[in-house]
Amino acid sequence: MTGFGAGNGAGFEDVYWWSGDGLRLHARDYPGHADRPAIICMPGLTRNARDFATLAEHLSPDWRVLAVEFRGRGESAYAKDPMSYVPLTYAQDMAGLIEAAGVDRFVVVGTSLGGIVAMLLAGMMPGRIAGAVLNDIGPDIESAGLARVRGYVGKSSNHPTWMHAARALQESSGGVYPDWAIEDWLAMAKRVYRLSSAGRIVLDYDARIAEPFRLPGNEAGPDMWRAFSALRDVPVLVVRGERSDMLSGQTAERMIAALPRAVLATIPRVGHVPTLAEPEARVAIDELLASVAEPG
Repeated sequence: MTGFGAGNGAGFEDVYWWSGDGLRLHARDYPGHADRPAIICMPGLTRNARDFATLAEHLSPDWRVLAVEFRGRGESAYAKDPMSYVPLTYAQDMAGLIEAAGVDRFVVVGTSLGGIVAMLLAGMMPGRIAGAVLNDIGPDIESAGLARVRGYVGKSSNHPTWMHAARALQESSGGVYPDWAIEDWLAMAKRVYRLSSAGRIVLDYDARIAEPFRLPGNEAGPDMWRAFSALRDVPVLVVRGERSDMLSGQTAERMIAALPRAVLATIPRVGHVPTLAEPEARVAIDELLASVAEPG
C-alpha cells in the first residue's frame, strides 16, 4: 500500500493500493483507535469517497475510517475492461485494500452498491466483519429503482459552473431530498462532479460503469439472501429512506426478521439514498458502533 505520510491537511491521508488486475485504487484514511475495528465505507454506483466526509469526520479519531473509491470513480483508475465493473470484482478489490491496510476486523458501511459489496465480503471473509450498515439496499432490489438508475447512469453531463450543476441535480433528484435548500444541492454537486481540464464541471466516474449494469442480472449477484445471511452473527443496521424506490419496506422488514442482531432505521422524507448525515441515521450508527466497541 502506498500514500501514507503527512496527510493533506483535511483530516485524512490519501492512500493507494493495487488491484489484482493492476489498477491503482484510492481511499481516504481517517486516523482512529488501533484497538478497535476499522470502519470501511463503500459508496453507491456513481459515487466516491467524498460522500462519507461528514460521517468520517464525526467518527474519527474514535474510529479509523477508510472511505474507498471503487475502480472507475474519483481518484481510482479506470478499468481497461468495463466488464470488470461488477460487484464481485469490487469485493475482490476491497479485500485487497483490507490486507494492504493491515486491517484485521472491520465494520462495513455500504451505500446502495456498496451494501451489495458488503454482503459479498461477509461471505468472502468470515469472522472478519464486526458489524455492518446497509444503506438503502437489500438482497431484493425494486425494479422501479433499477429502471431509474439505468435511465441516467453513464450519460454525459457537464456544466459551466457549480451552480448550474447544483440546479441540474435539484431538477433531477428533488423528490429524493424534498427539504433541501440550494446550499445542500451545491454541496451535493461538489461530491458528484469534478472540474475537468477544460474548465467544465463533469461527472466524476467512468461512463463505462453503465455497460455491465445495464445487462439483466448484473445489479447484485446470485442469491444475495444467502450472502446477507453471512452477517447473522454481528450487529447490522439497515437504513432505509422513507421514499426509497430501491429498498421496499417489506424487504427491509424481512431483513430485520432474518438476522437476530439487525435493526431498522427509517429516514423520514428521504428517498434513495440517505446521506447518513441525517440525525436519525447518525444516532443509529452511533448505537451500532457502541455495540461493536463494547460487545455483549
